[in-house]
Amino acid sequence: MFLGSVVSPELIKSAGIAYLHYFSFMICFGALVLERKLLKVGPNREEAIAMVLTDIVYGLAALTLLITGILRVIYFGNGSEFYTQNPLFWTKVALFLSVGALSLYPTVTYILWAIPLRRGELPEVKENLVTRLGVIINIELIGFSLIPLLATFMSRGVGLST
Repeated sequence: MFLGSVVSPELIKSAGIAYLHYFSFMICFGALVLERKLLKVGPNREEAIAMVLTDIVYGLAALTLLITGILRVIYFGNGSEFYTQNPLFWTKVALFLSVGALSLYPTVTYILWAIPLRRGELPEVKENLVTRLGVIINIELIGFSLIPLLATFMSRGVGLST
């Protein structure tokens, strides 16, 4: 194998975990954008199912993002001290957890939509719910947009004491 003769297996694993981390971030962001686009008053059956499925994809990608992030800190990154001693790392973690906590309301909402959908009925989606979900998703998108900025600064040593 070409890569095996040039690059160590450890480096390939590290790069693979990093790639999965970045890719899961993109999936999370894309799923949130799609949720925001699909959100509307009185969705038809296909649209409501698409919202539920999009949120499932978002949740799985967020879980992958969390797991690969932990793996990078412990095994495949710059060493746990590089991360844990940097306040930007903790800001990034807090932002990720805050966005995750915010996502609970939409997730519970979509889970509740599954009940009428299973019976062949449509969920009742009114303007006030759409407004509330829209604000939450917008805040999540802003939060997710800030995470790579913090990561960019962090990777360049900003926040570490010299």
